[in-house]
Amino acid sequence: MAPVEGGGATGGTLHKVNFAAPRSFAVAFKSDLKETFFPDDPFHDFKGKPLPIKAKKALQYFVPIFEWLPKYTRKLFMYDLLAGITIASLAIPQGISYAKLANIPPIIGLYSSFVPPLIYSVFGSSKHLAVGTVAASSLIIAATIEAKVNPNENPQLYLNLVFTATLISGVTELILGVFRLGILVDFLSHSTITGFMGGTATLICLQQLKGIFGLKHFTTHTDMVSVIRVILKNRKEIRWESTVVGVIFLVFLQFTRFVKQKKPKLFWVSAVAPMAVVVTGCVFAYVAHAEKHGIAIVGDLKKGINPSSLRNLDFDPKYISAPIQAGLVTAMIALAEGIAIGRSFAIMENQQIDGNKEMIAFGLMNIIGSVTSCYLTTGPFSKTAVNYNAGCKTQMANVVMSICMMLTLFFLAPLFSYTPLVALSAIIMSAMLGLIEYEKAYHLYKTDKFDFIICMAAFFGVAFISMDVGLMLSVGLALVRALLYIARPASSKLGNIPDTSLYRDVEQYPGATDIPNTLILQLGSPIYFANSGYLRERILRWVRDEKAKKAADGDDVEYVLLDFGGVTSIDITGVETLVEIRRSLEVKEIKVVIVNPRLEVMEKLIVTGFIEKIGKERVFLSIADAIEGCKFSLTRLKDCGTEER
Repeated sequence: MAPVEGGGATGGTLHKVNFAAPRSFAVAFKSDLKETFFPDDPFHDFKGKPLPIKAKKALQYFVPIFEWLPKYTRKLFMYDLLAGITIASLAIPQGISYAKLANIPPIIGLYSSFVPPLIYSVFGSSKHLAVGTVAASSLIIAATIEAKVNPNENPQLYLNLVFTATLISGVTELILGVFRLGILVDFLSHSTITGFMGGTATLICLQQLKGIFGLKHFTTHTDMVSVIRVILKNRKEIRWESTVVGVIFLVFLQFTRFVKQKKPKLFWVSAVAPMAVVVTGCVFAYVAHAEKHGIAIVGDLKKGINPSSLRNLDFDPKYISAPIQAGLVTAMIALAEGIAIGRSFAIMENQQIDGNKEMIAFGLMNIIGSVTSCYLTTGPFSKTAVNYNAGCKTQMANVVMSICMMLTLFFLAPLFSYTPLVALSAIIMSAMLGLIEYEKAYHLYKTDKFDFIICMAAFFGVAFISMDVGLMLSVGLALVRALLYIARPASSKLGNIPDTSLYRDVEQYPGATDIPNTLILQLGSPIYFANSGYLRERILRWVRDEKAKKAADGDDVEYVLLDFGGVTSIDITGVETLVEIRRSLEVKEIKVVIVNPRLEVMEKLIVTGFIEKIGKERVFLSIADAIEGCKFSLTRLKDCGTEER
């Protein structure tokens, strides 16, 4: 039988392997860029459309409001109106509370729920995401900038650096979105976020004990040991009046959360509870003259919408390191949290959001926010969940919330000046208790021990050292794990499932049978400099063990079939490794056969001359073809091997 090119010789018909000339560098590079930065092919609708239609679709893609607003109806507005009013009632107490957490004037928290939601409604792609401030980012900003400037000694400089950090965070988010670098956010794994949010929530809860107990002196450190130590040191400052009021508010808030969990239709009870606490607290503080009993209040809140803060941005080299650090860290956390939350609620409606467009929207709203007296905003889970449960249909819910906040700033802001700080502490603590996900951590422990370790590294690192260290420890462990997967990829020996043409891992399917004179190995990862040495040693070990096994059965190994179906790419070091493997095996009179190399791999094997070295007759499209070729072309393949040597 004469050999069939690219498939060997058999008694039957084999499928021919494609040995086409490799693509040009420009074509291959364009393809790689598309797969790296545009895996979702966002412009697929543009193909074959006339220029005006393309321009319209481009505008709708980059500015999503032009896509949903023309189809907007009065019926949709009624849903969004209810949802917008509901989340506005939550935004007021949260805005004041989280601004307090960031050690900035409470009015800044209200400002931050006015301008950013308007920007997001124009550029955001999620219908359910509700924009607002978040506790974790507030604490990160406070902890980082406090290291440079004391907010009590120099409050204006501190506030200026907060605006600068917000600008840096926005620019970072915008750059990541424009250049479609969402892959960087993916390094914050689900385990890392779970541990980080849990550790941060624990810290925030402990810090709110200052407000609950009515303490006058407290630490600026954010680790758990420092917080507990200062509470014990200043225990004589604890005011029972403040403690009693704080416990009552906290119990009430937790009760409303319990009601929502037991009866999801009563979600609005939990949603309006923080506002009820603030209003009750204001009335109580005004009537009972709470300040005289050691219960501090928010203080003066001025009427009016956001003033410009462009001149407040401070790039003084003496302080700039703190805003840069805070901006970069909060950008990554805000993106990971916001995009994950947006996707979670989109999945519930069988919808999809574009992560890169979300980055651009977050970036623009924080850039504009930084020059309109706002600090960092993203998509908080609590507010988004309320927005979803309230029946929101489009981004118009954010517009309604912004209008409500504008009316509050114009007419109602001074009324909230009587808000007791203990009420804000109770609101924050209640919200944070919901972020400590014990069940999720236990699930990680039961299903993946390494993921559990990554989660605990973030939790304990944040709780006992600092947020930055905890985040870096967890991300570092996750990267180590990823590198181990790359450096030590999986490989397996395949056997034939009886009475079928299927070949599967013999460890997974013990009933799979060996092929006489043949060892079939499946490689499941790219072959790079980082793992090529390991793969060489592992393949040679497979061959050694298989020869010993077959020798005991009176058989031998004459062919090693390498299934390349899972090898997505190969570098020069990888090709050289294949050459070394071939040499080592030919010394033992064993021949290497390649099965199903992918396009990029085949191109690299052709341009490096490896295909020419082993011969096209040793490359097959499937394992079945390769085995058939080995059976019927044994004599000719030996002759070819002799000629090559």
